Amino acid sequence: MQSLMVYSTVDGQTLAICQRIKQQLELAGQSVNLKDVAQVSQVDVNNAEQIIIGASIRYGKHRPALYDFISTHKTSIEGKPNSFFTVNVVARKPEKNTPKTNPYMQKFLVLSQWQPQLLGVFAGKIDYPKYRFFDKFMIRFIMWMTKGPTDTTGTFEFTDWQKVDEFAAQLVQQTSLSA
Repeated sequence: MQSLMVYSTVDGQTLAICQRIKQQLELAGQSVNLKDVAQVSQVDVNNAEQIIIGASIRYGKHRPALYDFISTHKTSIEGKPNSFFTVNVVARKPEKNTPKTNPYMQKFLVLSQWQPQLLGVFAGKIDYPKYRFFDKFMIRFIMWMTKGPTDTTGTFEFTDWQKVDEFAAQLVQQTSLSA
Protein backbone atom coordinates (compact mmCIF):
# COMPACT_ATOMS: atom_id res chain seq x y z
CA MET A 1 0.00 0.00 0.00
CA GLN A 2 1.38 3.40 -1.03
CA SER A 3 0.11 6.21 1.21
CA LEU A 4 0.57 9.90 0.53
CA MET A 5 0.69 11.92 3.74
CA VAL A 6 0.34 15.65 3.15
CA TYR A 7 0.96 18.14 5.93
CA SER A 8 0.53 21.85 6.54
CA THR A 9 2.39 23.12 9.60
CA VAL A 10 3.46 26.45 11.03
CA ASP A 11 5.73 25.49 13.93
CA GLY A 12 6.39 21.81 13.24
CA GLN A 13 4.06 19.93 15.60
CA THR A 14 1.88 18.69 12.74
CA LEU A 15 5.00 17.37 11.00
CA ALA A 16 6.03 15.61 14.23
CA ILE A 17 2.59 13.98 14.41
CA CYS A 18 2.85 12.96 10.73
CA GLN A 19 6.26 11.42 11.35
CA ARG A 20 4.82 9.38 14.23
CA ILE A 21 1.92 8.18 12.06
CA LYS A 22 4.32 7.39 9.20
CA GLN A 23 6.41 5.28 11.55
CA GLN A 24 3.32 3.34 12.66
CA LEU A 25 2.15 2.79 9.08
CA GLU A 26 5.58 1.58 8.00
CA LEU A 27 5.68 -0.87 10.91
CA ALA A 28 2.40 -2.23 9.51
CA GLY A 29 4.03 -2.74 6.10
CA GLN A 30 2.83 0.39 4.28
CA SER A 31 4.98 2.68 2.19
CA VAL A 32 4.47 6.37 3.06
CA ASN A 33 5.38 9.41 0.97
CA LEU A 34 5.42 12.38 3.41
CA LYS A 35 5.17 15.80 1.73
CA ASP A 36 4.58 19.43 2.61
CA VAL A 37 1.31 20.59 1.03
CA ALA A 38 3.24 23.09 -1.13
CA GLN A 39 5.45 20.34 -2.57
CA VAL A 40 2.84 17.77 -3.65
CA SER A 41 2.52 17.06 -7.36
CA GLN A 42 -0.29 15.52 -9.38
CA VAL A 43 1.95 12.47 -9.85
CA ASP A 44 2.19 12.08 -6.05
CA VAL A 45 -1.60 12.15 -5.79
CA ASN A 46 -2.07 9.76 -8.73
CA ASN A 47 0.45 7.24 -7.36
CA ALA A 48 -1.09 7.14 -3.90
CA GLU A 49 -3.52 4.42 -2.90
CA GLN A 50 -4.44 6.26 0.31
CA ILE A 51 -4.32 10.00 1.09
CA ILE A 52 -3.81 11.34 4.60
CA ILE A 53 -3.85 15.09 5.24
CA GLY A 54 -2.84 16.79 8.48
CA ALA A 55 -2.96 20.52 9.13
CA SER A 56 -2.39 22.94 11.97
CA ILE A 57 -4.26 26.05 13.03
CA ARG A 58 -2.78 29.50 13.55
CA TYR A 59 -5.03 32.32 14.75
CA GLY A 60 -8.13 30.24 14.09
CA LYS A 61 -7.39 29.27 10.50
CA HIS A 62 -5.88 26.52 8.43
CA ARG A 63 -3.40 27.82 5.87
CA PRO A 64 -4.69 28.78 2.38
CA ALA A 65 -2.37 26.26 0.67
CA LEU A 66 -4.33 23.46 2.35
CA TYR A 67 -7.60 24.58 0.80
CA ASP A 68 -5.90 25.11 -2.57
CA PHE A 69 -4.54 21.55 -2.48
CA ILE A 70 -7.91 20.05 -1.60
CA SER A 71 -9.73 22.11 -4.21
CA THR A 72 -7.25 21.08 -6.92
CA HIS A 73 -7.22 17.36 -6.03
CA LYS A 74 -10.65 16.81 -4.44
CA THR A 75 -11.89 14.30 -7.02
CA SER A 76 -8.69 12.23 -6.80
CA ILE A 77 -8.71 12.34 -3.00
CA GLU A 78 -12.34 11.23 -2.81
CA GLY A 79 -11.64 8.27 -5.09
CA LYS A 80 -9.23 6.70 -2.58
CA PRO A 81 -9.22 5.84 1.11
CA ASN A 82 -8.71 9.27 2.67
CA SER A 83 -8.45 11.02 6.00
CA PHE A 84 -7.89 14.40 7.58
CA PHE A 85 -6.68 15.50 10.97
CA THR A 86 -6.33 18.94 12.49
CA VAL A 87 -3.83 20.02 15.12
CA ASN A 88 -4.77 22.86 17.43
CA VAL A 89 -4.29 23.93 21.03
CA VAL A 90 -8.04 24.21 21.61
CA ALA A 91 -8.06 20.39 21.44
CA ARG A 92 -6.22 20.33 24.79
CA LYS A 93 -9.69 20.69 26.32
CA PRO A 94 -11.60 17.38 26.61
CA GLU A 95 -14.83 18.99 25.43
CA LYS A 96 -13.15 20.14 22.19
CA ASN A 97 -10.91 17.23 21.21
CA THR A 98 -13.12 15.19 18.90
CA PRO A 99 -14.11 15.78 15.27
CA LYS A 100 -17.70 16.56 16.32
CA THR A 101 -16.75 18.97 19.12
CA ASN A 102 -13.67 20.73 17.72
CA PRO A 103 -14.67 24.09 16.21
CA TYR A 104 -11.75 24.12 13.78
CA MET A 105 -12.64 20.70 12.39
CA GLN A 106 -16.23 21.80 11.90
CA LYS A 107 -15.10 25.01 10.18
CA PHE A 108 -12.72 23.03 7.95
CA LEU A 109 -15.46 20.64 6.81
CA VAL A 110 -17.63 23.56 5.73
CA LEU A 111 -14.86 25.56 4.03
CA SER A 112 -13.22 22.64 2.23
CA GLN A 113 -16.47 21.11 0.97
CA TRP A 114 -14.78 17.73 1.47
CA GLN A 115 -16.03 15.00 3.77
CA PRO A 116 -13.02 12.83 4.67
CA GLN A 117 -13.70 9.19 5.43
CA LEU A 118 -11.67 9.30 8.65
CA LEU A 119 -11.24 12.33 10.92
CA GLY A 120 -8.83 13.09 13.75
CA VAL A 121 -8.23 15.95 16.15
CA PHE A 122 -5.00 16.34 18.10
CA ALA A 123 -3.87 18.91 20.60
CA GLY A 124 -0.80 20.82 19.53
CA LYS A 125 2.08 22.53 21.26
CA ILE A 126 2.94 26.03 22.45
CA ASP A 127 6.63 26.88 22.23
CA TYR A 128 6.86 30.47 23.47
CA PRO A 129 10.69 30.77 23.26
CA LYS A 130 10.52 29.92 19.54
CA TYR A 131 7.98 32.65 18.67
CA ARG A 132 8.69 36.14 17.42
CA PHE A 133 7.48 39.02 19.59
CA PHE A 134 4.09 39.47 17.90
CA ASP A 135 3.23 35.77 17.90
CA LYS A 136 4.38 35.39 21.51
CA PHE A 137 2.19 38.32 22.55
CA MET A 138 -0.88 37.16 20.60
CA ILE A 139 -0.64 33.51 21.62
CA ARG A 140 -0.10 34.50 25.26
CA PHE A 141 -3.19 36.72 25.08
CA ILE A 142 -5.26 33.90 23.54
CA MET A 143 -4.01 31.51 26.23
CA TRP A 144 -4.87 34.02 28.95
CA MET A 145 -8.40 34.33 27.55
CA THR A 146 -8.83 30.54 27.32
CA LYS A 147 -7.15 29.76 30.66
CA GLY A 148 -4.09 28.17 29.05
CA PRO A 149 -0.41 28.52 29.93
CA THR A 150 0.94 32.07 29.75
CA ASP A 151 4.54 31.64 30.94
CA THR A 152 6.46 32.90 27.90
CA THR A 153 9.63 31.11 29.00
CA GLY A 154 7.95 27.71 28.69
CA THR A 155 7.14 25.10 26.09
CA PHE A 156 3.86 23.23 26.55
CA GLU A 157 3.10 20.09 24.56
CA PHE A 158 -0.49 18.92 24.71
CA THR A 159 -0.34 16.14 22.06
CA ASP A 160 -1.74 12.83 23.26
CA TRP A 161 0.61 10.43 21.48
CA GLN A 162 -1.51 7.40 22.35
CA LYS A 163 -4.41 9.05 20.52
CA VAL A 164 -2.09 9.61 17.53
CA ASP A 165 -1.12 5.92 17.58
CA GLU A 166 -4.81 4.93 17.70
CA PHE A 167 -5.48 7.10 14.65
CA ALA A 168 -2.56 5.43 12.84
CA ALA A 169 -4.10 2.04 13.63
CA GLN A 170 -7.39 3.25 12.12
CA LEU A 171 -5.48 4.28 8.98
CA VAL A 172 -4.01 0.78 8.68
CA GLN A 173 -7.47 -0.68 9.11
CA GLN A 174 -8.87 1.73 6.49
CA THR A 175 -6.49 0.39 3.85
CA SER A 176 -7.09 -3.26 4.75
CA LEU A 177 -10.85 -2.73 4.34
CA SER A 178 -10.39 -1.21 0.88
CA ALA A 179 -8.04 -3.93 -0.34
